[in-house]
Amino acid sequence: MAPLSFALAQVAAPSAYLQKLDTDRSGNVSLAEYQHWMGYAFERMDRDGDGVLAPHELPGGRGRPITRADHQATLAAAFARQDADRNGTLDAAELAAPPR
Repeated sequence: MAPLSFALAQVAAPSAYLQKLDTDRSGNVSLAEYQHWMGYAFERMDRDGDGVLAPHELPGGRGRPITRADHQATLAAAFARQDADRNGTLDAAELAAPPR
């Protein structure tokens, strides 16, 4: 999947958000779809494309390096917290809910 632009990441209604993330049109968002969509910031920040956000690529120019795997694990944990019914997917209501 191709990286997403910041402009595409901005949506207004929960149903529109679901449609943007739900690339397989199943009516729900899988972990892979969520990670792909939410990973756009990592891709934009990884200026050299090496799969690691080095300190100079991070806001403020400092911090510990963050690998793509680290970022994906953080997104997986956020996904699990949002999956209120624990069915392994997110629906529009779960996507619209405040972060847990």
